[in-house]
Amino acid sequence: MNVPYLDQLQGKVDHCQHLLADFDTLAFLPAQPSNEAGFRNKAKMVISGTTAQPTIGILDAEGHGVDLRNCGVIDPALRAMFPVIERFIRELKLIPYDVPKRKGELKHVILTLSDTGAIMVRWVLRTKKHFVALRSSLPQFVEQLPPGSVVSVNFLPEHKAVLEGEEEIILTRRTTLQFELNGIPMHLRPQGFFQTNTQIAAALYRQAAQWINDVNPESVWDLYSGVGGFALHSAAPGRAVYGIETSSEAVEAAKTSAASLGLEDAHFMAQDATEFALNAGWAPDAVIVNPPRRGISAELSQWLNDSDVEHIIYSSCNAQSLARDLKRLSNYTPQLARVMDMFPQTNHYEVIVKLQRSAA
Repeated sequence: MNVPYLDQLQGKVDHCQHLLADFDTLAFLPAQPSNEAGFRNKAKMVISGTTAQPTIGILDAEGHGVDLRNCGVIDPALRAMFPVIERFIRELKLIPYDVPKRKGELKHVILTLSDTGAIMVRWVLRTKKHFVALRSSLPQFVEQLPPGSVVSVNFLPEHKAVLEGEEEIILTRRTTLQFELNGIPMHLRPQGFFQTNTQIAAALYRQAAQWINDVNPESVWDLYSGVGGFALHSAAPGRAVYGIETSSEAVEAAKTSAASLGLEDAHFMAQDATEFALNAGWAPDAVIVNPPRRGISAELSQWLNDSDVEHIIYSSCNAQSLARDLKRLSNYTPQLARVMDMFPQTNHYEVIVKLQRSAA
């Protein structure tokens, strides 16, 4: 964080170019910079300490709380919520979870900020002991939130290093947090995934949409589609888009967005990306992949390489797995790449690559 921002950004470009140096056909577009501070739209805060003096932040190596309420990468609108969270912990007598002792109730508070200003607040509890108190206080709590906000309670009974459990109860009538990226409404449910940097997410979707529109395919698959960002931005009259995502919550959110836009030829399914591709029985003109850090599977790489897919857009948060996958896609020529600084003040970044099937 002591490195000047432009030097940080250039270091990421250099790192990516080094990892992809074997692909001499690849040209790099100028990197997409981010705001240096206050860019993070999500705060996953561990609650520790005591009811009277709660700590909102992370845990150190011994399991003691480190307060991060003034963390510079978190959006100021989220930081403004921390005093409200603290006040309700005290007033409702919520008991923070003590990790070393494995006692207590309130484990985490997860906050997500929309570009509309609305906030999703998720209280993560060990048991239902404090649930009634949180539900009863909802009218007073919602008064402290911007319009369009969502409040839920998640239950994580196990003692393990995860942020949330499977059971979630939404307390507000509104069940999704709405974003408005590039004029496209997108919806996030409590257990759905959304990029942590809204500014760069919008730029990433614009870049992919530009490349898709340049080649103008009749059909597009968006694999690992999440809440449908790439698919929704790629939709156009006469073009069928298919979003494939394992999370049923994310798929429902994508369907909500598509319906609000009147996209009758946008289809979203909850299924494994590799399984879908191998069993579809047909191939689209273009495929967008946005996999987790491990990259796409060897089976999906092989299927793509042997398919009739003409164009691939690969959005990656791990250039090392990207380099491996590009080598597997030997029947394609990587043409353009662009580093998108999704994670300023860290060594991580997103990179998006445009590939075209090589001439026979």
